Amino acid sequence: MARILLVEDDLILSETLSELLQTQGYDVTLASSGNQALEVTYEHSFEIMLFDVNIPDFDGFELLKILRESGNSIPCIFLTSLGDIASLSRGFEVGADDYLKKPFDFDELLVRIQALLRKSFTSKENEIKYGDLVYKITNNELLKDNELIAFAPLESKLLSLFFKRINETITKQELLYELDNVNESSEGALRVYITKLRKSGLEIQTIKGTGYRLVKS
Repeated sequence: MARILLVEDDLILSETLSELLQTQGYDVTLASSGNQALEVTYEHSFEIMLFDVNIPDFDGFELLKILRESGNSIPCIFLTSLGDIASLSRGFEVGADDYLKKPFDFDELLVRIQALLRKSFTSKENEIKYGDLVYKITNNELLKDNELIAFAPLESKLLSLFFKRINETITKQELLYELDNVNESSEGALRVYITKLRKSGLEIQTIKGTGYRLVKS
């Protein structure tokens, strides 16, 4: 499942959005302030970020500016009551990918999230065909003959990264970072996860001394 960081200091709205997104199959992490959000992004990786603008510590604009300057390129949507042109311009200036004015329709938010996910996978469709396998982008699922292939959470994280960067060499360091939990992120554990992905039918090459590559002709 795709992982979403939701930064919102309105507790009721935050919990409501989180529950709705989870019913759609997303893995949601909540933060209620700028500093908390920064800490979370340093510890975990995400596919989409949803930021309110008026949050404690520093506003959402400054939060995204800090992240972009540090090299974070995760797609971000601002969810805010600010609808003036100056705020809209500021949002895109600091690196936003989309901007949704409150109150908004939840279905519209879903459409925008799905569009950004497809864009990050350089695909106009919601699925990528790989031999006799089909990868579902928005759900981060791999199917064979319409049957879901089960993966553990950490294996699913690697699955998403490999499909996002098909035919690219991904370093061991990048893959270990994707696993988040340092207690699990050993090279031995990584090799086990790669083996499980290979058994599903994915051609993942070992690039000696560097990392791995998911090959698709």
